[in-house]
Amino acid sequence: MTGAGMMDCKKALEFAEGDPEKAIDYLRKKGQKIADNRQDRDANEGAVFVAGNDGTAILMELNCETDFVARTEGFQTLGQSIVDQAFAHTPADIEGVTALQLDGRPVSDHLLENMSKIGEKLQIRTYEHVTGERVITYIHPGARVGVAVAFTGVGSEDIEAIGKDVAMQIAAMKPVGVDQADVPAEIVAKELEIGRERAIAEGKPEAIVDKIAQGILQRYFKDNTLLAQDFVKDTSMTVAAYLKQANPNLKVKAFKRVQLGGAH
Repeated sequence: MTGAGMMDCKKALEFAEGDPEKAIDYLRKKGQKIADNRQDRDANEGAVFVAGNDGTAILMELNCETDFVARTEGFQTLGQSIVDQAFAHTPADIEGVTALQLDGRPVSDHLLENMSKIGEKLQIRTYEHVTGERVITYIHPGARVGVAVAFTGVGSEDIEAIGKDVAMQIAAMKPVGVDQADVPAEIVAKELEIGRERAIAEGKPEAIVDKIAQGILQRYFKDNTLLAQDFVKDTSMTVAAYLKQANPNLKVKAFKRVQLGGAH
């Protein structure tokens, strides 16, 4: 019923004097104790899971402490079951995911029971929801990186191959936004500050410091926004040029990139 080891189940049943419900509660409390004791432990292993259809997708990062546990069937089954429930109900945040019912019990209870079973910290670190006219997903081999890309202007064309190319670009090149308008203001301000400091350190005249900073910012946009990046499959063109060539009406509305360990 719980997936816990035989000796753990025996001890729980002895403690509960044979009452299955009390025994399950005992195991859950054991999992909570393990969770409390391991709060300071790093849980940077695990996997990225995905669930979705043509118009929406859920990306979720489930963490554990070791790669050994991440590769077990139990961990993989748990992660996929949770993300499937998240797709079915689309909660607003991670707290909503852990409150979802899975086999009649909250996801949080399943996490605690599995912590009791394996003796490692488990946590859902990242949860992303992407919608669009057409959403393409990609999980990099090893399930350490996952991407979901939303497109508009799809029309009747099958864009699966184009979408995979763009998703793989995002997985490899880690853009921070679709274009420069999509870059957060705090990042723009930081890059301008870096540019100014560099120009001053190089002894450039005060009159041209801001111009140099703007040039450095534009280079940042080139390297770090999706449409301006060189297309990894053909660096003679940008991603924008690739999309225009493949389907002039196709636009990237948004994307999410999830990387194991919290780097997005």
